[in-house]
Amino acid sequence: MRALDDALDAVRPDRLVPLLQELVRIPSVTGSAGETEGQHWLAGHLDQLGLETDLWEVDLAELRADPDFPGVEVDRQEAWGLVATWGDGTGPALLLNGHMDVVPVGDPASWQTPPFGGQLRGDRVYGRGACDMKAGLACQVMAVTVLKQAGVRLAGRVQLQSVVGEEDGGLGTFATLRRGYRGDAAVICEPTRLAVVPAAAGALTFRLTVTGHAAHASLRDRGVDAVEKYLPVHQALRALEARRNRDPHPLLERYRIPYPVSVGSVRSGDWASSVPDLLVAEGRIGVALGEDPQGARADLAACLDEVCASDPWLREHPIHLEWYGGQFAPGELPSGSPLLGQVLAAHRAATGQDADVHGVPYGSDLRLLTAAGIPTVHYGPGDVALAHSPNESVPVSDLVTATRALVLLVADVCGRALSGGSGRSLASS
Repeated sequence: MRALDDALDAVRPDRLVPLLQELVRIPSVTGSAGETEGQHWLAGHLDQLGLETDLWEVDLAELRADPDFPGVEVDRQEAWGLVATWGDGTGPALLLNGHMDVVPVGDPASWQTPPFGGQLRGDRVYGRGACDMKAGLACQVMAVTVLKQAGVRLAGRVQLQSVVGEEDGGLGTFATLRRGYRGDAAVICEPTRLAVVPAAAGALTFRLTVTGHAAHASLRDRGVDAVEKYLPVHQALRALEARRNRDPHPLLERYRIPYPVSVGSVRSGDWASSVPDLLVAEGRIGVALGEDPQGARADLAACLDEVCASDPWLREHPIHLEWYGGQFAPGELPSGSPLLGQVLAAHRAATGQDADVHGVPYGSDLRLLTAAGIPTVHYGPGDVALAHSPNESVPVSDLVTATRALVLLVADVCGRALSGGSGRSLASS
């Protein structure tokens, strides 16, 4: 089909790189005004393409009151949803979901390029979000752009969903679902190194509060050091992690620790000459594929109870456990869904090679879409090992490959209405 060939030929670095650079140069840090700037910029871009665009301000109060609200980890004054639809056929609808928000840059001195510069060096575009996941967002937009401009007509529909708040819980995709957007299948273009990912583990954010008793440092033995009381907790968390990773799911066997238990923040004490009477530790516990998050919560609570039972002070002053922030359940593509085969076939047609298939050990919006009954996979450019790090980057070659695969996937899943035909299935070709 000539129109599809024209669309594939139009996927070029000189088109993809400038689009990604524009996106990277918007400092859309989670919870900041940059999120809103990014959503409005992209809405204008999609309007110019002639897509049916829905840009709306999310009612945060209404979302937070929802019993299934996925949680947040940053203060947020506003959030905007964005969905652009193309195709008016009655055939299958494919969702292309990506997030606009990025994590903070950290220490700017650790960057070799400006964090929001979007610089091109060799075959790589650098900047915060270049990999996670504005590269995937650019690929999704470009795939729809070249199909539309080539004159391909769909028997179904494709939805471009740009969401915010993915990094701190997933409120953007949650809000998009609550607005009523649904589809027959979805692809989230998280960085997978062009592997197809049908499953993502969960992750639950927790806060531990350890109480001690303050005293002058010169009389240290008259106080109770909250730091010392925390130390056996940290060791117990390592033992808990080992127990929970004894029998990983086959899709996650490549990872040494598929379901990590990690403490990322510890705060204690307010004066150098005082025995600290309080310690607050915040972290996350991984949730296994197929596990109810309540099981992970119960495991952590039991671990803390065991530590407290072994210490006279903690028996009287037990550690307080609080669940807050992002609460990511695990998610998995339903067995028997044709989507896995369709994405694999699209990648094979674009590259001549078979894609790897595996799960990932981090939480993502995949779990929200699969919970809503929408078969979903990850497939995208870049390496997650570079995400959230200084000098984050993505290969231009990955951008081209992922976009061409998405072009083929959209044409396959949504069907082609040229000459009244629905188009051949890549999976059977």
